[in-house]
Amino acid sequence: MTFTAAALGGLMAWRADSFHWDLWLATVLGLMFAHATNNLLNDYTDSRRGIDKDNYYRNQYGVHVLEDGLMSEGQFWRYVGVTAGIALALGSWLIYQRSGLTMDLMLAGAFFVLFYTWPLKYYGMGEPAVLLVWGPLMVGGSYYVLAGSWSWNVTWLSLVFALGPTTVLFGKHTDKLEADRSKGVNTLPVLLGERLSRLFVLAMISAQYLLCIALVLAGSFGWPLLVVLISLPVLPVLLAVFGKPKPSSPPGNYPEGVWPLWFSAHAFRHTRRFTSLFLLGVIVDTVLV
Repeated sequence: MTFTAAALGGLMAWRADSFHWDLWLATVLGLMFAHATNNLLNDYTDSRRGIDKDNYYRNQYGVHVLEDGLMSEGQFWRYVGVTAGIALALGSWLIYQRSGLTMDLMLAGAFFVLFYTWPLKYYGMGEPAVLLVWGPLMVGGSYYVLAGSWSWNVTWLSLVFALGPTTVLFGKHTDKLEADRSKGVNTLPVLLGERLSRLFVLAMISAQYLLCIALVLAGSFGWPLLVVLISLPVLPVLLAVFGKPKPSSPPGNYPEGVWPLWFSAHAFRHTRRFTSLFLLGVIVDTVLV
């Protein structure tokens, strides 16, 4: 996700004849190491607060280096020092090269790296944070570092991309709503309840298509962006899934190893297909400009 966000910002800079390989490589590497740092801090915070103890959901989609005993705490903090140090060094070099809003963008990124897990995720702000980070901050910020100016067209385009990972996260938090509630983690789905959360995911998926259509009608991007409409036939399936509560057990034909993820699995399947078509449309439109 992080690489794709930086690549999308780079593509927009290329489109504006403002692409610089050295700045882009520093940006994409800096963002990826910052994301790695956030993932580590996320695991540390939830582990120390007891959220990930015997957590079937967490171990279902990735390795937990602390809970699985793959690192000592000393090794863990040395690992964090390396990833955070590289991200900080690359960010500092970009500030030196570009100045302007680059410092503000880096400070905003550092805020989300440090405080996403707590307190943002614990108080219903994690999902909006993901939308902002993988949209305007990463895509728009990458464009700014390369082009030296802010673009609202790129910002709106970034939201189309960012809504994808946000729907997956929203689905995941809806899947484990009761588990989070029992441990005092008040994600947005916990605050909204399952029914409203399911409707929110459908609204965000709809917004992706509507934003693409609006960007084309406004003349900001060309007709190739409408290639995303090829995904429309899958919407009835999504409506059927998100239109009712999560089943108590997986259907007979459900892929092995995915359960208990349900809403997030369906959101991910749509995001993977939609984002592939979206990026294809943006690339073709850029070539034709």
